[in-house]
Amino acid sequence: MTAIHQGKKKIGIIAGAGELPKAIATEAHSQGYTVVAIALEPLADKSLSDYVEEVKWVNVGKFGQIIDTLKKYGLKEAVMAGKVSKSLLYRSKITPDLKAVKILFSLKDRSDDSILLAVAREIEKEGIHLLDILRFSTGILTPEGVLTEDGPTDEEWKDILFGWKIAKEIGRLDIGQTVVVKNQAVMAIEAIEGTDEAIIRGGRLAGKGAVVVKVSKPKQDMRFDVPVVGLNTIRAMLEVDARVLSVESKKSIILNREQIIEEAKKTGISIVGYSG
Repeated sequence: MTAIHQGKKKIGIIAGAGELPKAIATEAHSQGYTVVAIALEPLADKSLSDYVEEVKWVNVGKFGQIIDTLKKYGLKEAVMAGKVSKSLLYRSKITPDLKAVKILFSLKDRSDDSILLAVAREIEKEGIHLLDILRFSTGILTPEGVLTEDGPTDEEWKDILFGWKIAKEIGRLDIGQTVVVKNQAVMAIEAIEGTDEAIIRGGRLAGKGAVVVKVSKPKQDMRFDVPVVGLNTIRAMLEVDARVLSVESKKSIILNREQIIEEAKKTGISIVGYSG
């Protein structure tokens, strides 16, 4: 894209994996922002550079460099968008820098909330305000109601209601945001592996017809870790013949909604926005 325009309001996007950073950049432009992306390697999509005025690629473990980049561009506001899997701490060759190590050693535990809140505090110490991601998500928020032509059956609604309570509880405990159920029995709960892997694991156990429920945490911090579903979610469901996707309305994001609904229509998947 074109270079940064002097005088325009600027925002930084700390960009992880997936399509969300591009969607947020598009919405920020529509609100009159110039957008600078701090793209986390090896996670962020290479095409992100087509959606922003400037992009700086930074290894996901180099937290000090992330902050230095935000300051270099004079950014006073930023959003965190895109998945950064916690499994990177356990199975990758990424080496954290001293600032990242300091944060990790300061944690009471390594839950998602503990890590993200510590990261947010360090960023805000530098005078950079982390904004609520929903401020840039008006066009991609999950609406209330059945989004596909075919809705859930009565039995599947029972699974949605049952799964909702379980998903809210694992969210409260900061374990995950997704549960896979069938016939009011839990097939899988999301942990460190992420939503798509949880769907595949639970769907294989359930056999055909599993119900997937994804919710926000009861005390969801809307600056980060907002529930997101996309085409990969539907593809994971197709792999195991899952039948229903229920996503919390107004507190979650659906990416590529038209494509998802079209894909669901072709394959008999029901998608529901539900708020309890």
